[in-house]
Amino acid sequence: MKQKLMRSMMRWVALCFVLSTFGMATVHASELSDALKKSDHVLLMRHALAPGIGDPAGYTLKDCKTQRNLDGKGREQAQRTGQWLKAQGVGQALVFSSAWCRCKETAEKLGLGLPVHEASLNSFFDDMRQASQSNQRLQKFIANQLKIKQDQALILVTHHVNIAEFMGQNVGSGDMVLAKVDANGKVLSYKVYPSPE
Repeated sequence: MKQKLMRSMMRWVALCFVLSTFGMATVHASELSDALKKSDHVLLMRHALAPGIGDPAGYTLKDCKTQRNLDGKGREQAQRTGQWLKAQGVGQALVFSSAWCRCKETAEKLGLGLPVHEASLNSFFDDMRQASQSNQRLQKFIANQLKIKQDQALILVTHHVNIAEFMGQNVGSGDMVLAKVDANGKVLSYKVYPSPE
């Protein structure tokens, strides 16, 4: 009787293990992660919460203390977004960031790899006349990266002005845009993912 009970318990434990493993496998696959494995999709993210507008007068990119930066909520938001992306099945990623500290810190707190600075992601808020030229550089960068990224996700952390120029719509702090692009990096369609709560 005791052996029968033990065998039943062992079968139950084995079944629970199989079901939990299967469940984990299905949870990790998502529309987002599947799209980001393709060579025509990129994820743009506006940096997390950084109170204020623009930067203080006389700021420099070499000194974070002179810039508008993430607050505690922004840091939590960036970490939460990284956890959400991992839960969607986004594991391997190439992460690029604007030179501004609020973008770099957002990219770091995603926890998806060491972010690399990319000049085409830099803000042109101080001189909006640069919008078109900046967007052309961004499209070229995206097109080049999509050719070499293989099945890794391409994640770009930038500013609202860059995203608005790229896709024609403003997004909130920490929001993400999954963009399908053509061979030249120009947007064909997109889906906005609000910052996860």
